[in-house]
Amino acid sequence: MLDKRDVIKATGKVSVVVTGPDGKVKEERYVDNLVVDSGLDFIAERMKDAVTTAMSHMEVGTDATAADAGDTTLGAAVGSSRTALTSTTVTSNAVEYVCTFGAGVGTGALVEAGIFNAGAAGDMLCRTTFSVVNKAAADSMTINWTVTIS
Repeated sequence: MLDKRDVIKATGKVSVVVTGPDGKVKEERYVDNLVVDSGLDFIAERMKDAVTTAMSHMEVGTDATAADAGDTTLGAAVGSSRTALTSTTVTSNAVEYVCTFGAGVGTGALVEAGIFNAGAAGDMLCRTTFSVVNKAAADSMTINWTVTIS
């Protein structure tokens, strides 16, 4: 019989908050995400040594196709939406990635997001889809993404 310490699982929770230019929250979404195969490989590589570049960017897109373990990119990234993380915080067995997409960045009817370790290409850690979030050109959007290893 397996002991719970013999099974390691990586899960994620995502919050997406769109704020208008007046500072008022326009839309919020809270969803689970999928740590994809390349993300699990990334975690294992980082456990061995730190030669793999740390996660550093988020990207948003418009493809509502469900996340799949084999995903390595977003289905339809919004041009020039890959943005450097605002912060990364480790607490016990969790890492929280925060990214703010300012006015004019990642604009449109968004339904997907991902975390990557490069400003272009790179390894994808996680991908999620959610119901449409409409980000106008003057809006800002903050995504808080927590990945928990349990």
